[in-house]
Amino acid sequence: MGVPLCEQLLASGRRVRVLDVLLHRQMPVADRLERAGVELIRGDIRDASVRRRALLDVDAVVHLAAIVGDPACARDPELSREVNVAGTAALLGDAAASGVTRFVFASTCSNYGRMSDPTVPITESGELAPVSLYAEQKVQIERSLLDGGAGSVQPICLRFATVYGAAPRMRFDLTVNEFTRDLWADRDLEVFGEQFWRPYVHVRDAARGVCTVLDAPADQVAGEVFNVGSSRENYRKLDLIEQIRHQISTGRVSYVHRDEDPRDYKVSFEKISQCLGYEITMTVPDGIAELIRALTAGDFPDPFDARYRNVH
Repeated sequence: MGVPLCEQLLASGRRVRVLDVLLHRQMPVADRLERAGVELIRGDIRDASVRRRALLDVDAVVHLAAIVGDPACARDPELSREVNVAGTAALLGDAAASGVTRFVFASTCSNYGRMSDPTVPITESGELAPVSLYAEQKVQIERSLLDGGAGSVQPICLRFATVYGAAPRMRFDLTVNEFTRDLWADRDLEVFGEQFWRPYVHVRDAARGVCTVLDAPADQVAGEVFNVGSSRENYRKLDLIEQIRHQISTGRVSYVHRDEDPRDYKVSFEKISQCLGYEITMTVPDGIAELIRALTAGDFPDPFDARYRNVH
């Protein structure tokens, strides 16, 4: 989401500074941002001197830095704690000291975990039931931000639906992207939890969600939580396969039983729509078509390369 967000912020006339450790070999992406006019600081969020440099003369912070996803956090829990929890707390403290007024925190709909009745869309005030370390950390940070831990800074928590779509820093370890790639490549695809519900949002629409809360008056967003996505874009994995099958017939699908991912939730996105006028511009079928075009055009010469995953 970082690159589309930077591009949208630049297009709006904002000055943009990025702090990034470039963990996933995205040097060409970083070069692209710098050519576009982004000031890029290569550094680690855990480094106090780098944080202070990044926050100089900054009005608003969009905090995307994290060890992202359940597999990556489970692989190195200590690193995820240092970056996701301690790093966020340190960044927030430095932001307050630097005079930052608005702090947008990237959270996740995974916070809802496994709902007792996933057929009823859950709102921002619904019960949080995280079932992974990643979501547990996001919930912990949200509670700290919203319970007064932000001090003078105005916190905004955005719970993003599962992201999909073609992007400069491409990920093929996201459900829609992975399923589309595997079937396009005529591979065998094993699907588990095919009846479980999950919401989805295109990467550029996720970035638009950030821009929406940055543009909104403080009295509408300060101290608020917003689900980012569309209530029409809740799908089961079974539904995703059906949508892909409408566009390509290659590959083979089998359904298997596994217990390691019990997340099952349908989400309401009415709050961000009604309060801020946010609407998506892309649907899952649109994103599938975009991915097929990009793969066929050779935009990702080896879409199975490890650089397209958060866990290598």
